[in-house]
Amino acid sequence: MHLTLVRIGLKNEDQHTHTPANKAGSMGGERFPEPYQQPSSKAPSSESVKWIQSQVTRHHQRFARSIPLIASENLVSPLAAEMFSSDLHNRYAEGLPGSRYYEGNADYDPIEEHVESLAKRVFDAPFADVRPISGTTANISALFAISAPGNRFMAPELAAGAHISTQRFGAAGLRGLDTITYPSIPETMSIDTELAVEMIARENPDVCYIGQSVYLFPSDVKELVEAAREIDATIMYDAAHVLGLIAGNRFQDPLQDGVDLVCASTHKTLPGPQHGIILANQDRQLANGKMLHRAIRSAVFPGVHSNHHLHKVAALGVSLAEALEFQADYAEHTIANAKALAEGLWERGMKVFAPDHGFTESHTILVDVSEFGGGADVSLRAESCGLVMNKNMLPGDTSAVSPSGIRLGTPELTRLGMGVDEMDEVALMIHLAAQGDRESEVRQRAAELKKRFNSLHYCWNVGRGAYADPEFSPVN
Repeated sequence: MHLTLVRIGLKNEDQHTHTPANKAGSMGGERFPEPYQQPSSKAPSSESVKWIQSQVTRHHQRFARSIPLIASENLVSPLAAEMFSSDLHNRYAEGLPGSRYYEGNADYDPIEEHVESLAKRVFDAPFADVRPISGTTANISALFAISAPGNRFMAPELAAGAHISTQRFGAAGLRGLDTITYPSIPETMSIDTELAVEMIARENPDVCYIGQSVYLFPSDVKELVEAAREIDATIMYDAAHVLGLIAGNRFQDPLQDGVDLVCASTHKTLPGPQHGIILANQDRQLANGKMLHRAIRSAVFPGVHSNHHLHKVAALGVSLAEALEFQADYAEHTIANAKALAEGLWERGMKVFAPDHGFTESHTILVDVSEFGGGADVSLRAESCGLVMNKNMLPGDTSAVSPSGIRLGTPELTRLGMGVDEMDEVALMIHLAAQGDRESEVRQRAAELKKRFNSLHYCWNVGRGAYADPEFSPVN
């Protein structure tokens, strides 16, 4: 499909050209993002379909020549992606296998049961619920299961890498929880364990939450669990970013360290579908009188979810099966690449976090780019050069819109087969993009590197193109 489709059926007097004002920039004399034209309000409805198809194709083509550095994104395998277009997409399965509110699940119910058994096997978990449709809805479900409005909820602070769902304006606030933040160590973006243990004893929280969206180093889970047990608090671990590293035995094992439950999304370092999961330790009675496993089941449905996207559950099963085969190597190389990328940036004078601690023990690195104009400017400038990353708050920042930092991740680059040798080239491109005076050169470098790494690894069907143009049916 050619990009000229965007103009089919448009009348000159009713065309609308758009360039989002907040993202306009230069691309070596060109506009970025490029102006685009939507179908006219008078155009045949089929032209809207053609236009959407062409925009999706443009998206594929842009990523085929770009360097993806978003720490929270990854590429699902071809075998898992096949589940997205199955008839499971069209169905409901409210309830649990064997006890549904809809008929028609005789063939699906065994799939869900098997996917849960795979999850238990991968994570050595006594309990798994694979119905949450995202990491955030897994968190919300867990909070409904283990807490009540007015409970005290202890979590990391936002500027120290916390996820928004833990904040007063996120899921915790919507649940009516009184959020208290742990003391943090700014140079490592981590919980100050010694002070946190003292604070847990002093503040007496009902729920102790461990986990971040900027997770550079493992937490001291055992010490925090011991402190929480002293006051009969429930311990919840958010593994959204590091779930795949845990699956590959390359990070830490929060369940074995004693947490009550683990919530996660399934599409970051675990390269599965965009979905969610809740894992739990041995069943026990919570301080609120509920049994842990039953409380989770009820909170997921009917508490937070209705339909739980059956095609994504099947895709998660494929991804978990692939994890048993490939995840250890993939996790090891993802971390090695993150360390190499951080080293490359540091050697070029960029302010990478935690140099005295080896920069990172995960897939993520954090860089202070205030000297280059801040995270918002650098991330947009980099995108115009073909480097996709995101701005990120640093300790001391007060604005999430204009923070000092950028967050970089290596899950997708590793999935494409890149290794530590390629990370130095990526570091050079990031440094040049941050300086902002060699955009054409960076764009060319990014496209040339990506030509060599455009197929999937660490899964079955190795070699399949990662960003091939989608095949769309013609619209008459």
